Amino acid sequence: MGHIKEPKHIPLLLKLGIRIAERKTGKRMEPARVLAWYPKAAVGSGVLESLVAHEEPGISRRLLQLVRMQVSILVNCSFCIDMNSDGYEQHQITREEIEGLQDLRPITDISTFSREERIALQYAKELTTTPLPGNDDTISLMKECFDERQFVVLATTAAQVNYWARLIKGLGIPPAGFRTECSLPPDPVL
Repeated sequence: MGHIKEPKHIPLLLKLGIRIAERKTGKRMEPARVLAWYPKAAVGSGVLESLVAHEEPGISRRLLQLVRMQVSILVNCSFCIDMNSDGYEQHQITREEIEGLQDLRPITDISTFSREERIALQYAKELTTTPLPGNDDTISLMKECFDERQFVVLATTAAQVNYWARLIKGLGIPPAGFRTECSLPPDPVL
């Protein structure tokens, strides 16, 4: 359980949204339940979550998952790591690549990352750093590798995970059990 309990009475519309989210994920979604204390935040967060990029022309599902995992690990959000690493095997993300995301190895030394993946992961790192570094070299590389729409999709994907990670950590919400104990190599970042 997080820092605060969910309200005893959740408005009907929010209950419906929570029920849909829990059916879709197969997990109890404590973040949505706790946000019911402030329905405007719950609705806004629900809309944000419903617009998460999954199928985008020119951007692989693997790259989107790598960006989500990278941000989750950088912010050290257990719930986000749990949720965003679920199914990493389906995207052929290797133990060596996860070690790169965890900064246990330089990403540049991991041959299985494509050039585009390396650049997008660097960009996600920079968007997660406080204060934002504003690295012109990374921006130039992003423009070289991705069109405008893809650039926006990658920026919003990193920003959405940052939003959720900081909110969930702020509320103290624990992992929901999306991945099994052995589905991800041990994570010294946690």
